[in-house]
Amino acid sequence: MSDFRAVVVGAGPAGISAALSLQDHGIQPLLIDRAGKVAVSWRNRYDRLRLNTGRQFSHLPGRPYPKGTPLYPTRDDVVDHLERYVHEDGGIEMQLDTDVVRIDRRSDGWRLVTSSGDIDADQVVIATGHQHTPVIPGWKGHFSGELLHSSEYRNPAPYQGKKVLVAGSGSSGMEIAHDLATGGAATVWLSVRTPPNIMVRRGPAGLPVDVMSIPLFRLSPALSDRVAAAARRRAFGDLAEFGLPVPQEGPFTRAHRTHATPTVVDREVIDVVRDGSVTVVGAVIAFEGDTVFLADSSIVDPDVVIAATGYGQGLSGMVGHLGVLGPDGTPSASSADGLYFHGFEPRPALIGHVARTSRPLARRIAARR
Repeated sequence: MSDFRAVVVGAGPAGISAALSLQDHGIQPLLIDRAGKVAVSWRNRYDRLRLNTGRQFSHLPGRPYPKGTPLYPTRDDVVDHLERYVHEDGGIEMQLDTDVVRIDRRSDGWRLVTSSGDIDADQVVIATGHQHTPVIPGWKGHFSGELLHSSEYRNPAPYQGKKVLVAGSGSSGMEIAHDLATGGAATVWLSVRTPPNIMVRRGPAGLPVDVMSIPLFRLSPALSDRVAAAARRRAFGDLAEFGLPVPQEGPFTRAHRTHATPTVVDREVIDVVRDGSVTVVGAVIAFEGDTVFLADSSIVDPDVVIAATGYGQGLSGMVGHLGVLGPDGTPSASSADGLYFHGFEPRPALIGHVARTSRPLARRIAARR
């Protein structure tokens, strides 16, 4: 049995930010992760991944990227950044390859039941993040080809000469479709259930989109939506004829209502839709052998289906019995008497957001006796 003043669960950007801010406030936390390395969700993302937000808005608390980092850091830049600072000044105490199975209340704190033994803590920060558990919808029927989640996709090499259906029009889905179309796939379809709110990664004067989206998030959603709509028209024109109409609900209204993030992409990602290299089709309804039935009454016959269908938080087994989760399994409370959730609110420039908010969180933990 180990005993700590503070334990942080999750060694991604949110968890590392919280742990570093705790150290900055004189508290030496224990950082736990189920993987054998920090930032494993980032390590496993597709090769061409870059942040949708600029480096100045996307670093750990008080710890900027080194000189020479691109404006939009790559996957490997992010991993190197997290790896570097988790080991700075002697490093954060970590317990990796440890799955937190359940967290229970104690009279004077919390008990974490883990795959490596029980751990007691005065206070616990859960920072396992939005992209914790890949989700593939329960589509009817059976697909006889290859079906994988976008978290398993790395690059287009295995799919050269193949017909691929990408299900999901978020940033990852559209970037993967572009990657496949320019990387040798024979046919690429993009299956769209709900028309996406599309925002260009690089805005006016070449500035990152977050220069605009961060302040707009704090304004009236109706006003912010009008600004975003004008920016979309300037960047992409009318995409309705290509199957990507402007949604009735704007990006900021949708973000505040459902916590959904907009689709942030470069212009060249839309170019492959315009030139027909990627064909937009309806939502997946069902499978039958190598046939996929779509909501627009059409059918396609891909060799591969890549489900860019998002993630779940995977919190119910750990804390579902504590009454701190909403019906959708996301945290319904920011804290519960020394139990804190960090990094579960979608925001523009999320890495920078969790870095900023980790500081008041650390002050709150430090002040609590």
